[in-house]
Amino acid sequence: MRTNQLLPLLPNMVILVKVVEKGGFSAAARELGTTTSAVSRQIARLEQALGLRLLERSTRRLRLNEAGHEVYLCCQRILTSASDVLVISDRVMSTPQGQVRLSVPKALGKFVIGPLIGPFLQRYPQVDVALQLTDTLPDLLASDLDMLIAIGDRPPENLAGRRLTFVRQLLCATPLYLNRRGTPQQPEDLAQHDCIWLGETPEDNRWRFRQGEQRRQVEVHGRFVSNHSEARMAVVLEHLGITCLPHFTATALAEGTLVPVLPQWRYDGPYQGMAWVLYRPNPQLPPKMRVLIDYLAAALADNAGDRSSSSPVQ
Repeated sequence: MRTNQLLPLLPNMVILVKVVEKGGFSAAARELGTTTSAVSRQIARLEQALGLRLLERSTRRLRLNEAGHEVYLCCQRILTSASDVLVISDRVMSTPQGQVRLSVPKALGKFVIGPLIGPFLQRYPQVDVALQLTDTLPDLLASDLDMLIAIGDRPPENLAGRRLTFVRQLLCATPLYLNRRGTPQQPEDLAQHDCIWLGETPEDNRWRFRQGEQRRQVEVHGRFVSNHSEARMAVVLEHLGITCLPHFTATALAEGTLVPVLPQWRYDGPYQGMAWVLYRPNPQLPPKMRVLIDYLAAALADNAGDRSSSSPVQ
């Protein structure tokens, strides 16, 4: 029997179980909130579809015959399995548990998200996290990921999202390099310096700046190009140039090992903006995902600035 033939018989199978459990059509009808004749018709449909007589009826009693007993046991297992499905649903949707698969850009994952995962796992002992670090934006709808973090103005139209934190790019160098080569006073001065940029696109060495209504662009040059922030920082710390770093990687600024360059100008290039946690739209978001999203949003709230929002965008 094919699936499309089987599906209409499932309600009849449930009726058979209830008739046997309650000892008759009338009692089963009362249990199910229907009429005795409706119960009788559904049993007749099941017998007709199977080509078997299942129940022996008399004016005083109702009993299963041999074939009916076998069918009843199978139908009972189906009903038990269906009840187990509901138990799974209740358990999964009531308690945060299971694995969350999350993709994050490499630097953001190492410096910002990664350090938060340990405390999260301690708080939610039944939730596991599989953290994937990649600078290639995955296709969430075509992957087995549960969610990802990406930088942008707002979530794509086919995804839901929650604001996490604002990522800024900071121009910096070591004091020794600036003592040797001079400190740039205007963006145009960078053309005379060794600059270190990402090199992922032809536009990456065209640095743009903003100061009030003023806009400047300068084409920079240098001896080293890398799409990894730690590699760029390592070379800068060797006093070999000026680079842009995500603010969360530039811990050396707080230590004084690196100093800001052109702090009166805002670097207006790519690879910065609001970091969003993105996920498939789902009004019944699994608790394991909900608690991780809430946890990350709360942990990073102070860094989201006035661009943050506690509510999801869908």
